[in-house]
Amino acid sequence: MEQQAQEQKKKSPVRLIILIVVLLVAGYFIFDKIKFALTHETTDDAQVEGQITPVLPRVSGYIRNLYIKDYDSVKAGQLVAEIDDADLLLQLKEMEANLAQSKIDIVNAKATLNNALVSLKVNKGNIDLSEIRLKKAQQDLDRDKNLYAAEAITKKQLDDSQYNYETALQQYQNSHRDYNAADSRLAVLKASVEKAEASIAVQQAKIDQQKLKLTYTKIFAPQSGKIGKRNVSEGQFVQEGTPLFSIVDNSSYWVVANFKENQLQHLYRGKKVEIDIDAYPNLKITGTVANLSDATGAKFALLPPDNSSGNFVKVTQRVPVKINFDNIGQYKDLLRAGLSVYVVANNK
Repeated sequence: MEQQAQEQKKKSPVRLIILIVVLLVAGYFIFDKIKFALTHETTDDAQVEGQITPVLPRVSGYIRNLYIKDYDSVKAGQLVAEIDDADLLLQLKEMEANLAQSKIDIVNAKATLNNALVSLKVNKGNIDLSEIRLKKAQQDLDRDKNLYAAEAITKKQLDDSQYNYETALQQYQNSHRDYNAADSRLAVLKASVEKAEASIAVQQAKIDQQKLKLTYTKIFAPQSGKIGKRNVSEGQFVQEGTPLFSIVDNSSYWVVANFKENQLQHLYRGKKVEIDIDAYPNLKITGTVANLSDATGAKFALLPPDNSSGNFVKVTQRVPVKINFDNIGQYKDLLRAGLSVYVVANNK
């Protein structure tokens, strides 16, 4: 019994030492965690962002050719798709025929106007001629009146002079009416010429627009990068503005981290942060705060919350913070838009 008691006394200090060591290690880690939490701001509500540009057709039609596959690399200006232009070409021929007809119409309108101008000159000459005849008839009438008063001519001769005068007067008045009618017709003919010229301008504008549409049948990459998943196939009809696929700019990435509102006091432009990417846990990357949003994420929601409409429950808001990679050229081949990241910023 005494020997067993001595052995228990010898073992007790070892157990105590082990317990103390465990407590010290646990305390160290707990202290380290608490210290880290007090001196750093962190968030896992963050992801890698990139420039994603949708490729949209500017005209409707059937896809004739697709020159890319899913996830292909493309360069800015590269031909990626082509829309069948047969219908547009037929429409262009019809418009060109209408333009030719409009040019013929303007030639006819100008010829009619020119004839009217010639007729107006003739009418002006008729007025001058009728005026001369009227003056002669007036003189003959006055002379015959004097002769009749002197009983040198008969009443019939006087009546003939009176008739000739009235006929000349009527011809003079008619020539004036013809001139006024021809002159008023000029305004209508000039308007017809202007209308024909405007029609030509309209037809030419339509042709230019149609030719521009024909250039839209060839779809080029708006930027360099990698194609996402295609949404169309060859032979498929697409509407104007329908997204065909998207291009991810693989030369430019950044991080958008959503920090809580009570973490913003230590965040500012130019602050250095650490970025841990879930896909590459052993990769240590640093970044720089580029900007802070002027509104919380909730304000950009489709239906932003309205706290004044009823019972209020306070919810900590988050503010998007844009972070640039310090050495993007070194990591751009590894980065993908949408990757989850963990951001750490010290409180200094």
